[in-house]
Amino acid sequence: MHDISLSQARLPATLEIEVFDEFGEARLQAIAAERALTLYLNKREIVTLMTLGADPESLVVGYLRNQGLIAARDDLLAVHVDWEVEAAAVMTRHEPEDLEERLGHRTVTTGCGQGTVFGRLLDAIPRQTLPETPLLQSVLYGMLENLGDHNETYRSAGAVHGCALCHQARVLDFVEDVGRHNAVDTLAGRQWLAEAESGHADIFYTTGRLTSEMVLKVAQMGIGVLVSRSGVTQKGVELASRFGVMLIARAKGRHFQAINAAQRLTLDAVPPRRPGDRSAGGRR
Repeated sequence: MHDISLSQARLPATLEIEVFDEFGEARLQAIAAERALTLYLNKREIVTLMTLGADPESLVVGYLRNQGLIAARDDLLAVHVDWEVEAAAVMTRHEPEDLEERLGHRTVTTGCGQGTVFGRLLDAIPRQTLPETPLLQSVLYGMLENLGDHNETYRSAGAVHGCALCHQARVLDFVEDVGRHNAVDTLAGRQWLAEAESGHADIFYTTGRLTSEMVLKVAQMGIGVLVSRSGVTQKGVELASRFGVMLIARAKGRHFQAINAAQRLTLDAVPPRRPGDRSAGGRR
């Protein structure tokens, strides 16, 4: 792999402001940063992202990767972020031959802060066949417990989503941003920029909803298991079924809802029922 000209323009994820509480007392409170970053691909304006700014180079690379606007890491020549002009300039060896057509089909997704997918969302396919990763119930519980050591920005300031790359119960990398789509793009960018030990990731975790956008991006990363503490959408389930992604939704404590899990999820740590728990066929 060739060297990439790469800026190092990371900014603090939080800042402090003065607030007054319900007792009229003044105190300093950490809040999440929200910065505009306009992305240019070979001098062409693509999109403006709202982000914490904690890892902008990985974010823009992952965004272009997940949009299919960069086909391979070796196409990358330079990634330069300049916060004075709120711009990220990415230079590549090649561009997709159908770039104009891709940019002409823009879908505003249900991502918080509004995500955008270029091209026809439902015509997309993963770049590779996804592994049919098996999952033990006990491993899922272990992973959820290990994730409790993260969420630093959320604990201090709130107002962010988190995403993680995991190998079974082990958390390999964790990213927070103002939108879950930014967090997953940053992780995808780190994979290519080799800043994270993510090559063996087989589970993706997100604090946000399991929407079509999230399923598509995780499939593009070659990961076959997607876990969230939140729920699913109809299109998320549709794409997961098409691509072969196992979804674990509403994963909190010992509860979860598994989708596309036949022959892949092993129930080896079934918790005892408590008064008020519904049957397997009911709602929770």
